[in-house]
Amino acid sequence: MRKFLLSVALIAPFAAAPASVSAVGCLSGAAAGAVAGHYMGHHAIKGALAGCVAGHFAKKAIQHHKAAQARKALAAPAHQ
Repeated sequence: MRKFLLSVALIAPFAAAPASVSAVGCLSGAAAGAVAGHYMGHHAIKGALAGCVAGHFAKKAIQHHKAAQARKALAAPAHQ
């Protein structure tokens, strides 16, 4: 339980500070990973690290998809 609280205490200041979009994916993934790691055998820190990586890549994929949709919408001719 101490490791879980320590990981939350280390992550909380970053969550409260203004963060860039890539950090948001990392922080949300780290929070979910820490909880999952805690319940899967008291590996909250390992879960937080893995969740951060997964959250970062998921957020980048979403941003890439949205940017591709925006480019496609701008390139498509308007039908009237």
